[in-house]
Amino acid sequence: VIGMDAVMNCEYETGIPPVGRKWNPGDDERVIRKIDQPHICDSTIMELFTYPAIGQWAAHLTRAKMIQLWASQLLYKPSGGDVSGNVGWHQDKQYWTYWQEGEVFTAWIALSDVTEASGAMRFVRGSHSWGGVIEGGDFYGSDHQAQRETITVPSGKVWEEVPAVLPPGGVSFHHRHTFHGSGPNQASWPRRSFALHLRTENTASIPGIEKDVCTMKLDEPGVCPILYQSVDS
Repeated sequence: VIGMDAVMNCEYETGIPPVGRKWNPGDDERVIRKIDQPHICDSTIMELFTYPAIGQWAAHLTRAKMIQLWASQLLYKPSGGDVSGNVGWHQDKQYWTYWQEGEVFTAWIALSDVTEASGAMRFVRGSHSWGGVIEGGDFYGSDHQAQRETITVPSGKVWEEVPAVLPPGGVSFHHRHTFHGSGPNQASWPRRSFALHLRTENTASIPGIEKDVCTMKLDEPGVCPILYQSVDS
């Protein structure tokens, strides 16, 4: 939490600023705060992200020989219940246009008590198998009902939302095609979390496509650390 607060306040322990900020001190206090690649700014955050169990869990779920962090996000949902703190329905892969359809996915770490009241992330059950990226997703879409009217659920499928309730330190993992979002934080505390974007050895970038700053530095452990490596690799 100390590292998160420092980065939000533009205090960078490593001297390196984040790749991108969607919120700065003095901006609207009610909106979702999103800062990209906070792990390059603060050694405490990097230490959390490289905690061995995270890579081990990811490798177990994907049966991978290698897990690498290639991007991350700091996410802070303020209390107060304002819908401007919502995260709209979206699929991560719609933003990851520089990766082939390999194994890229997300680990989401709760730093606070994440309850339904505090705006827990909600997954749409089975949406990872709906056939890839579907139009209508928008991370910043605060009007969930309006979004739902633009997202076409495939024939025979059902939109069923499942909340990801987590204790502080809890971790959830989700597929790149899973629809997810979150509503307003109606609790008395802010919802704090980090999203770690990961890849396995079975993932390659698309040649000739402009890439995110971090994906161009896969050979730099200070930016894209390896979280797990099989002894058989």
